[in-house]
Amino acid sequence: MQFIIVTAAYIFCYALTVFIVTPLQSMVLPEVTAFASLVFFPHGVRVLATWAFGWRAIPGLLFGAVICTLLLTPADYAELLRSVVLEAIFLGSVVAFGAFEVARLAGYDFYWRPANRLNWKGLIVIGAVASIANSVGSTLIYAGLIGINQLDNVLLIYAAGDLIGLVACMLLLMLGFRWARLIGAAKK
Repeated sequence: MQFIIVTAAYIFCYALTVFIVTPLQSMVLPEVTAFASLVFFPHGVRVLATWAFGWRAIPGLLFGAVICTLLLTPADYAELLRSVVLEAIFLGSVVAFGAFEVARLAGYDFYWRPANRLNWKGLIVIGAVASIANSVGSTLIYAGLIGINQLDNVLLIYAAGDLIGLVACMLLLMLGFRWARLIGAAKK
């Protein structure tokens, strides 16, 4: 069930990015749109799925990313990125887990547990660390495709887009939790 939840959430958020964010962004920043999104909702799925399911989120993230790349990535971008897309998919699927593990090894366990209180600030830090790792790694992966004068813009947009996507997903999740509590309270 975790696999289906993670895959479906990733595909939904990727579709939001492709069909809403990408067209708007390409009007303002066409030179970096193929490489990075100013609002990348799937990063929120990466972080929140890993928070909830740990390493078990990775297969769903990988599968969701492959499906999205095959079905939802615009053809001109897919052709440009074809030579390095598998490396980018793998990196994006494991960065959140890596960030959670680094934090855990440093003594900060931010994974979801029934006894743990939800630590939103911790999730933002994890998301930022994962975003930086993803930004640097993706920029290196795409280095042969990105003009040298665009590297800093792409790196910045990757980091900003991942964090904005995470915050947006966290806000939606928080509203969902609140809505569920209200419905639960109304039934009592």
